[in-house]
Amino acid sequence: MQHSDDKLHPVAISQVMLNFALRNGIDQQTCLLGTGISETELSSGEGLVTRTQEMRLIENLMLALPEAGVGGFELGLQYNLATFGVWGFALRTCKTLRDAVSLGLRYLPLSTAYCRITVCEDSDAFGVIFDPDPIPPHLRQFLLERDMATALNLVREITFQGVEFKGVEFTGEPDVATSAIETLCGMAPVIHASANRILVNRAGASQPFPGYDPVLTRMLEQQCQQRMDTVENSGTAGKVRQKLLGELGLGATLTDMASELALSTRSLRRKLEQEGTSYRDLVEEERRQLALQLLDSTTMKIEELAAHLGYTDAGGFVRAFRRWEGCSPSAYRGND
Repeated sequence: MQHSDDKLHPVAISQVMLNFALRNGIDQQTCLLGTGISETELSSGEGLVTRTQEMRLIENLMLALPEAGVGGFELGLQYNLATFGVWGFALRTCKTLRDAVSLGLRYLPLSTAYCRITVCEDSDAFGVIFDPDPIPPHLRQFLLERDMATALNLVREITFQGVEFKGVEFTGEPDVATSAIETLCGMAPVIHASANRILVNRAGASQPFPGYDPVLTRMLEQQCQQRMDTVENSGTAGKVRQKLLGELGLGATLTDMASELALSTRSLRRKLEQEGTSYRDLVEEERRQLALQLLDSTTMKIEELAAHLGYTDAGGFVRAFRRWEGCSPSAYRGND
């Protein structure tokens, strides 16, 4: 089972990102801007946040991180089994690494993964493939590397660091230094491979762990299922954001969105009002956030940016940006 934007996550997962930000000189207020995550939720450690809120936090973090040297891979290394509560404990009690991977994928929405993850296997290797296509393009590389680093950490922890890695592969050039991966895994990553994947020794993946307790494993899996039932959420705003960042795009009209969600425009407006927002506000928020990301990380021309953000002309984008930031896109980039 894979995740969707309709899932809720434990706020403890967001707290890991905030701690990481603080160590890199970024304050909590900057990270939480526009997320709707309260300090009360964070302090309790028991709250739930939507994937949309989590994604906004990630965008804020990416914008505030230094341009070089710190990225998704470094963030992923901050996660461990304890971060994920019952999901992490359940992985640790499985009989083999293969069983842990199987259980982890069944309850993947309880993790922090954004990639689509599947199992792969050949005559001497067992592993998992990370497909970042479901992730919005401006977050794709950062979250791919975060997910892979998190998985590497969890595998090492589940196996008490006794696993023999057979390969760490990327389809493109990772932002992380290859030496960092070699230090962690004992081998240099393969670049320009056919898939993003982590491979371990096939025989080792089926080697039973000492102290396996099937009763405890079944109990924790039942708790995982209960947790899955708890985190289901049918928020309309989350579905709208998912469509805006996905197949419909930021140029979609209210009518387009209502049709996609099998609602009348009146019903869509009402549902969003009940959640304290509007379609226009959601589009504006996503356009602003993506505009800042693209201005900071690309050399796209203003006309190209406007089209990418769903504007019919550059003038509309420039006017909107002045309203958001009090300056033109060129001035924001420092070109004026």
